[in-house]
Amino acid sequence: MEALLELFWIFIKVNLLSTSGPASVGLLYHEVVGNLITEAQFVQAVGLSSVLPGSDALQLAMYIGYAVNGLPGGFVALIASILPPTIIILGVTMILHRVRRQAWISSFVEGLAPAISVLMLFTAWKIFEKGGSTGWEGWAIGLISLAAMVSQKVPERIVIIIAGLIGILFLS
Repeated sequence: MEALLELFWIFIKVNLLSTSGPASVGLLYHEVVGNLITEAQFVQAVGLSSVLPGSDALQLAMYIGYAVNGLPGGFVALIASILPPTIIILGVTMILHRVRRQAWISSFVEGLAPAISVLMLFTAWKIFEKGGSTGWEGWAIGLISLAAMVSQKVPERIVIIIAGLIGILFLS
């Protein structure tokens, strides 16, 4: 019961303090690695949640919850992940409905984009540094993946699956 309560509070806190699913990965890393799961389990959870269809953040929450306390843990982590954004979005929607025509709203949203982008790059770097090969092979897979997504418009999930298969073939 204590583990379920800890899971609930961690995911409530992460979802109250972060702005999006990908941005919450860094905060979640600091909250659960070494406390509830190992670093290897976290990297595996991030990789698996990125490949599967659907919300990465919810899948990551369920994976971590399941790793900590089985099905009840997965359910508690899922509920704790859904609850804060649902309540917040209802409140924000009510407020935005009243002030939607004011110019500062669009400026605020435009200001969020660069900050979230930097946060996502920082988190990606931490995952790459801790979980992957940082030799030339890892850099090659990363650069080829980036090129495939940017220049060839290959969907991210396909790039991740192919990169994982290349890792199995050449980095094992």
